[in-house]
Amino acid sequence: MYPVDLHMHTVASTHAYSTLSDYIAQAKNKGIKLFAITDHGPDAEDAPHPWHFINMRIWPRIVDGVGILRGIEANIKPVTGETDCSAQMLASLDLIIAGFHTPVFMPQDEAAHTAALIATIASGTVHIISHPGNPKYPIDIPAVAAAAAKYNVALEINNSSFVHSRKGSENNCRAIAAAVRDAGGWVALGSDSHTAFTLGDFSECRKILDEVDFPEERILNVTPRRLLNFLESHGMTPIPEFADF
Repeated sequence: MYPVDLHMHTVASTHAYSTLSDYIAQAKNKGIKLFAITDHGPDAEDAPHPWHFINMRIWPRIVDGVGILRGIEANIKPVTGETDCSAQMLASLDLIIAGFHTPVFMPQDEAAHTAALIATIASGTVHIISHPGNPKYPIDIPAVAAAAAKYNVALEINNSSFVHSRKGSENNCRAIAAAVRDAGGWVALGSDSHTAFTLGDFSECRKILDEVDFPEERILNVTPRRLLNFLESHGMTPIPEFADF
C-alpha cells in the first residue's frame, strides 16, 4: 500500500523473530523501498544492549535496492520528556521513535501521560511518537496533536494495535487521526512487525485514515523522499546513498 515502513523489531528485541536479512527479503518481495529497524530502547525488559544501536553505523544503506534506516523505539521516562536513547546512540541513528512501555513508564493518569508526551515532543530529540492510542495510557488527544504539529513530530497509527497488541485502540486512533488532521500535523504508519511477514501491512491503519478523511499529503509513508525530507528538517544530514530515493 505504501513503500515506507517505519516501525519493526528484529531478534535483537527478544520477543521478535526476524533478522535484518529477513526484512530485506520481504521488502524486496513486497515493493517496500525504505524501512526502519526500531528495536526497543535499552531500558525495556527485552531490549538489546546500547552497543546494538551504536554499531548500526556498520549497516549498509541499500541492499538489493531496498533502503535501510537505523532507528530505535525508545522508552519515554516519567515525566520530563527524557528517553533511554543516549547521545552516543543518537549519533548512530537516523530515526527516533518514542513511546510508553511498561515497566519503564507504568500507567498513571491522563494528566501525567499528556505532560510526558508533550515534553518528549518538545525535546527536539524525537521524530515519531509510537502507538499514542494505547488505551492503557489515556492522553489529552487535541493537546498532544497540537504540540506534535507545533514541533513537527509525527503521531503514529500502529497497525499491530488493531490485530495483536493494545486491543481497544480503535477509538483513540480515530480521534488521534482526526486531531492531527485538524492541527495540520503528520501521521506515520507503522506495521510494528515482530516478524518480517507483516512488513508493510497498514490495512487496519488505512481504515482509520479513511474514516476521518485524512489527507494523503500529511502521511509520511507515501514516498521515501517525503520521509527523508522530514528527517532532514529535523537536522539529519542528507544520506548520499538515498539521493535518488
